[in-house]
Amino acid sequence: MNDASRTAAAAGTHVGNRRRRRSRAQLLQAATPYGLILPVVVVIAVILGYPLYWLVRLSTQKYGLFELIQHHGTSVGLDNYRSVLHDSVFWHTLLRTVVFTAVNVTLTMVLGMLLALLLVRLSTAVRVLLTSGLVLVWSMPVVVAVQVWYWMTNYENGVVNYVLTKLHLGNYFEHDWYATTTSQLSMVTLLIVWGALPFVVITLYAGLAQVPRDLLEAAEVDGARGWMSFRDITLPIIRPILLILTSLSIIWDFGVFTQPYLLIGQSKIQTGNYLMSIYLFEEGYFKSDYGRGAAISLLMLLIVGVLSIVYVRRMVRIGVAE
Repeated sequence: MNDASRTAAAAGTHVGNRRRRRSRAQLLQAATPYGLILPVVVVIAVILGYPLYWLVRLSTQKYGLFELIQHHGTSVGLDNYRSVLHDSVFWHTLLRTVVFTAVNVTLTMVLGMLLALLLVRLSTAVRVLLTSGLVLVWSMPVVVAVQVWYWMTNYENGVVNYVLTKLHLGNYFEHDWYATTTSQLSMVTLLIVWGALPFVVITLYAGLAQVPRDLLEAAEVDGARGWMSFRDITLPIIRPILLILTSLSIIWDFGVFTQPYLLIGQSKIQTGNYLMSIYLFEEGYFKSDYGRGAAISLLMLLIVGVLSIVYVRRMVRIGVAE
C-alpha cells in the first residue's frame, strides 16, 4: 500500500470515528431528558401501579368481612362488574354525579374568571387584601369548612336564615336547607365552589397578568370593546390554563366525598342523594362488600378518564401547535 492509500485510509478512519462520536453525542443528548424523568416515572409507576393491581385483583373477588378476616377472597370473575352495571341505582347515581360535576365546574370556572378579571383592575392594596382572603379560604381544612358551613345554614340558629329574614327576603325562621335532595346537593355545590374558587382565581390571575398590555391597548384604539378584547386576545392566551383548570376540576368534583358526606350526614344519606363517591362508600365499606367497592372504584376511574379526555386532547393539540 502506497503513501497516498495510507493517507486516504487514515482520513476515512478519522472521519468514521468522528461521525460515530457525533452520533453517540446526539443519542446521549436526545436520551438525557428521558433519563432525568425516568426516576420520577418509576416512582409514580410503583406508587400507582401496585395499588391499582391489587384493586383490579380485588374487584374480581368476593371479599367481605369473613374474607377480610381470612385475608383471602374467593374469585368470582366479572360478577362484581355485572352486579354494578345491572344496578339501576348505579346509573341514576352516575347521571346525578355528571350533572352535579358539570354544575360545579361551570360555576367554579365562570365565577373564578370574573373574580380574576376583577383582581386585575383593583388597586394593589385591595388586591393583596382580597388575595389574602382567598388564601385563607384555600388553607381552611375541609372538615372545618363543612362545620362552619353547617353552622351557618343550621335551621335552628343558622346565621343565613337570620340574615335573610332581617333583609325581608322572606320568612326563613327555622327553614331547613337540607329538607330535600335538591337543596342538600345545592348546599354541597355552594360549599365546593366556595372552597375551589381560591385556586382557580389565583391561577387565572397569574395567567391574565401575562397578557401583553400593548395588545389590549391596540385593540382599544381600534375600537374593540371589553368583551371583544377578552374573546379575541385574552381568551386565546389563557386557554391552556383554562383547559388544565377545567380538567382538574372535573377530576376533583366527580370524586368529591368529604363535603357531601359530612354536610348531608349519614342519617340522611339515601339513594336519592347518592353521588358516585357516596355510592362507593355505601356499597363497598358501609355494607362491607369490598370486591364490589373495588369494581365501582375502577368504573369511576374509567368514567373520569372519559370525561377528561376531551380537555386532554385539546391541551395536546395546543402543545403541538406551539
